[in-house]
Amino acid sequence: MASQTIPLAARLRPTVLEEFVGQTHLLAPQKPLFQAIQTGNLHSMILWGPPGTGKTTLAQLLAQTSKANFINLSAVMTGLKDIREAVDKAISIQKTENKKTILFVDEVHRFNKNQQDAFLPFVENGTFIFIGATTENPSFEINNALLSRCHVYTLKALEESELLKIVDRAIHTLEINSETKHVITFEKSLRERLAKAADGDARQALNLLELILSAVPPQNNQIMIDEDIVQQAIYGTLARFDKGGDLFYDQISALHKAVRGSSPDAALYWFARMLTAGTDPLYIARRVVRMASEDIGNADPKALQLALNAWEVQERLGSPEGELAIAQAITYIAVAPKSNAVYIAFKAAMQDAKELGTLPVPIHLRNAPTKLMRSMEYGKAYRYDHDEPNAFAAGQAYFPEKMGEKVYYKPVPRGLEIKIQEKLMQLKALSKIKDSATS
Repeated sequence: MASQTIPLAARLRPTVLEEFVGQTHLLAPQKPLFQAIQTGNLHSMILWGPPGTGKTTLAQLLAQTSKANFINLSAVMTGLKDIREAVDKAISIQKTENKKTILFVDEVHRFNKNQQDAFLPFVENGTFIFIGATTENPSFEINNALLSRCHVYTLKALEESELLKIVDRAIHTLEINSETKHVITFEKSLRERLAKAADGDARQALNLLELILSAVPPQNNQIMIDEDIVQQAIYGTLARFDKGGDLFYDQISALHKAVRGSSPDAALYWFARMLTAGTDPLYIARRVVRMASEDIGNADPKALQLALNAWEVQERLGSPEGELAIAQAITYIAVAPKSNAVYIAFKAAMQDAKELGTLPVPIHLRNAPTKLMRSMEYGKAYRYDHDEPNAFAAGQAYFPEKMGEKVYYKPVPRGLEIKIQEKLMQLKALSKIKDSATS
């Protein structure tokens, strides 16, 4: 096949908007981005979404459909000098060709504040239309000044059916363009397995397909793809990428269950398995924080702090110091007393909050900073706890009146929650005494 040094994903990149697969919530008729493309009234934007969802391709197609000059920068390889050169080029094209320019910045979240600020005056005066692509939440990674000048479009991970469509189109294209006219035999069930392993990432799906095709020699102008080669390609990819198919999620599930089951040895084994498979230690660190809250909670609050400390060590020092700190956190939370009481309580409170709607805040709990609010008796009859015996306003209600008093949090008889339960029982007893005295 021609141009084999160019990755398949690059060779088969859509060249017209009709070939673009996915993101129908943005590109369906009547949607804002579709309308902007149709009318040619493009605007600066941030394309936010997981890898392989078409951010770069979409930017290129936007330039093509609007007949705009396209300048592509990568934040990984670009400095202020490159930004200035891109600005000069956009100005020159505007003067000589009277064409607008789309300046596309991949991984824009990797730019520091000064680099992001460098775009502002040129976005403002229309020197170019700015399109930034990021896998990170723009609210945290993009300066407010730049973000306020851009519309954020959220791209979604592709559905398996969409990935299957991309794979099918790639096979068809390769069959047509092949100099030897190879026929590719690839059963639908195996193509579906490939699409599932790609986990929403079109680039990974095409990389997997390319890997499979390179491993199968043609015979009599036929390429026969069987189950074994698909399995080898999928699991080989899982050993190299942070995200993949079922095996990846099975391993993190095994790690979590080993921690919950108080097995530090098994937890360390699954941690090591994921590291050797190339999983980002920061991903594991985030999951360990979740484990500390979900399965230990207030039975041992130090577990959460130790997990956060391990995350910070990994961010600051990297490998191997960070990985050792994560291992320390994993073994600690594995042997810590277990409680999911907070987890259960939070879920129950969320359920009530969703189902019961916006019940009014009781008058005595409302703040009254203005004369009008005081005249409406906001805050009336509120008892300030620090003025009460034991700094506890026994019997005071804190839920909306229509709800009555709820009990979500039920500490377990393990670890610190033993003492927490004792304290709650004492406070409940004081409230009962207060209620009986006023009734």
